[in-house]
Amino acid sequence: MELDIHSKDGKSTGKKAKLNDAVFAIEPNDHAIWLDVKQHLANRRQGTSKTLEKSELSGSTKKLHRQKGTGGSRKGSIKSPLFKGGARVFGPKPRDYHFKLNKKVKDLARRSALTYKVKDGSVKVIDGLAMKTPKTSEFAAFLKAFELGSRKSLVVVPSKDTNIVLSARNLQGARVVVANELNTYDIMNANGLLIMQEAIAPLETILSK
Repeated sequence: MELDIHSKDGKSTGKKAKLNDAVFAIEPNDHAIWLDVKQHLANRRQGTSKTLEKSELSGSTKKLHRQKGTGGSRKGSIKSPLFKGGARVFGPKPRDYHFKLNKKVKDLARRSALTYKVKDGSVKVIDGLAMKTPKTSEFAAFLKAFELGSRKSLVVVPSKDTNIVLSARNLQGARVVVANELNTYDIMNANGLLIMQEAIAPLETILSK
């Protein structure tokens, strides 16, 4: 498979980038994508929610009135969940939401997500994006050239570039990621995927094993 290579002003350079069909043109597996996105979102959860149960609540344990003969229901103490300010029954407790997912499934999910984006025409190959200094306006102009100014964009770079990262961090919806850190959630969540030409090789090396 081949895609046009674009300059950072959005125009085609007339060159073609060859993409590995084993990474960008497979039979997509929707279930693998679902599992990988589910794991990504689960691993982001803090799991720190906590409410007080009856034994943990501060308050009197004195029985409110005698057991029988009042014509009302039996009441143990003011800490009962039936009363305002009382405890909560089976409330949330701190827990870990992380779960394991096999590497082969995660790789399949990323290849499937990339395939969907290529089919949608959402993937563009960029011929270099060198920035001498961090400049948000320059990066915003770059995204606007690909009609991603106000949309979610994902820029894949071969290695960490501080100037590019700093230029993008104040733009809502813009995200810069190194090729070896690309994940399924970011791919599927982006409206446009801009891959630097130098990032294709490491990306294919990781996902074609």
